[in-house]
Amino acid sequence: MAKALVIVESPAKAKTINKMIGEDYLVESSMGHVMDLRGSSMSVDIEHNFTPQYHVLPGRKKIISGLKKASKDKKDLYLATDPDREGEAISWHLANALGKGKDIYRVVFHEITPQAVKEAFQHPTAIDMNKVNAQQARRILDRLVGYSLSPLLWKKVGRGLSAGRVQSVTVKLIVEREKEIKSFLPQEYWEIEAELKKEKPETSNQKPETFKAKLEKVGEEKAEIKNKGFAEDLVEKIKKEEFTVSRIEVKEKKKNPQAPFTTSKLQQESFNKLRFSAQKTMKIAQELYEGLDIGKEETVGLITYMRTDSVAVSEGSIKEARQFIKDKFGDKFLPATPNQYKSKKTAQEAHEAIRPTSAFREPQKIKGFLSPDQHKLYELIWRKLISSQMNPAIIEVTSVDIQAGIYGFGVSGSRVIFPGYLSVYTEEEAQEENLPSLKEGEHLELVALIPSQHFTKPPPRYSDASLVKALEEDGIGRPSTYAPIIQTIIARDYVRRNQGYFCPTEMGTIVTELLQESFPAILDIGFTAQMETDLDEIEEGKRDWVVLLQDFYGPFKRTLNIAQVSMRNVKKETVMTEQVCEQCGRPMMIKWGRNGKFLSCSGYPECKNAKSITTGVKCPNEGCPGELVERKSRRGFFYGCSSYPKCTFTARKLPTASEVEGKT
Repeated sequence: MAKALVIVESPAKAKTINKMIGEDYLVESSMGHVMDLRGSSMSVDIEHNFTPQYHVLPGRKKIISGLKKASKDKKDLYLATDPDREGEAISWHLANALGKGKDIYRVVFHEITPQAVKEAFQHPTAIDMNKVNAQQARRILDRLVGYSLSPLLWKKVGRGLSAGRVQSVTVKLIVEREKEIKSFLPQEYWEIEAELKKEKPETSNQKPETFKAKLEKVGEEKAEIKNKGFAEDLVEKIKKEEFTVSRIEVKEKKKNPQAPFTTSKLQQESFNKLRFSAQKTMKIAQELYEGLDIGKEETVGLITYMRTDSVAVSEGSIKEARQFIKDKFGDKFLPATPNQYKSKKTAQEAHEAIRPTSAFREPQKIKGFLSPDQHKLYELIWRKLISSQMNPAIIEVTSVDIQAGIYGFGVSGSRVIFPGYLSVYTEEEAQEENLPSLKEGEHLELVALIPSQHFTKPPPRYSDASLVKALEEDGIGRPSTYAPIIQTIIARDYVRRNQGYFCPTEMGTIVTELLQESFPAILDIGFTAQMETDLDEIEEGKRDWVVLLQDFYGPFKRTLNIAQVSMRNVKKETVMTEQVCEQCGRPMMIKWGRNGKFLSCSGYPECKNAKSITTGVKCPNEGCPGELVERKSRRGFFYGCSSYPKCTFTARKLPTASEVEGKT
């Protein structure tokens, strides 16, 4: 019979650990947080040092009852939740709910392997109240901001809207980028390439017969070609010149491997290489961390804890990686001493980078036990760790200057002399670009001059990868928050994904503008980043969490009181239209609501007729007079006919005018 109760967050984690620690322990799951602030009210006693008013979450009462029953005859309670602020807070709530008259032990591990778990149980600690207070401070800050700003938005724009301390700053980044894109004025420019070949062909067919060099200089000035006429004029002049190799420079460059993954770098690379969203990446990483059945080894965690900003790796893992490299690739690929990487200042060095729990567990060997997506992400993490302990790649870079009269052309090529870490972790920019063997003073034959038109491009929209990178660089959020931030702003329909890139909605833009006008500090990136630093200091025991809340709330409350009066009332900003209400004959007007703009009868409240604004695209169904309207279901957004229910046409993508004409 078990002598002690162990509690973790999830059934998957419980199942894995249960197989590792023996019959003396009963392992149960809390299903995540069991207590939180009430959703129906502020639940923070501001007048009494911001005391949080916690309650058992709906659906968790039965779990608490089950855990109490399981712990009834057990003196020892082991809390083995995740090694971060959220995990510490869960343990604290569980201790308060179940720990009366029991010996409570906090068990911390960063990988779910037999050795790590057993070692953690042999050296249990106490609950870290600094971490708990940092989590409480964040939760209360977010509640103070969210439950103060959201009602203000209901009053000024429409019910159901929300604002948040970090989410609103993230939406601001996306809105500002969209404004940059819309205000961008493309500038025309031209490039001229010369397709050239050696006068005497190569004896080896390994080298290209022709190659292209780009016009870089006219005389001593940089070549700037602003229009077609100038480009064509240059082409005619250059044709008359003789092409000669004027300079060849050959250099060897080292390309160093990168550190193992932090959370943000994993999310970025996962999007760039696998096209996984941040949310999908973290979901799969959680599965790999909590443990999977991989045959003879039974159930084991395949990667270390996936919420981290540290690049540190344990000595044992480095030794394993180096042994694997030596056995698989030989001494030539192994540095004389282990590669060391430096974490950023705010990183928690008690954590490790995200790495495989065993370097010898090759992705191909366990592929049959993983889903395709699990295998892809595991392979990415495994390759990153192994490559991080390999020698640099050595690239030979050849730069060639070619002169044609006063016109200077340039071309560069590269080839890998020694692949080093690129043998394991390939990068797109490492592709070879071959040139024929050339000598200084050598004459070249002109095959063709190719002018091409280009336009300067605006900054790109944010993707999951570039948004996470921006959040990290600006100090907004922490490893555990990047994916939830993105998930929240999409769920609130403040931004949408369009082919993998974020676009703000009209509502997201108007809410951002209102908050920026009335609460510039809340939407200030520097202010938000400083708040994250302050929370880190609470975790480190350097700052009092109540004092932080007091310092924040006084100025915030004063600004809130002013905004109640001065913030634009978008609800009252109406635009009359030429459309006539089919119910009472009065003109229809455009108004704002929680879902954006809509048409409402100007006779409201006597006439309550209201409808969506159409896209202006005619319904493709033959004979239907309706137009397509954007609608929302549990599955997301779609387009339906304004004549519904008479016409039931729907489409996920808005048809183009030509597509509609082709059908009607």
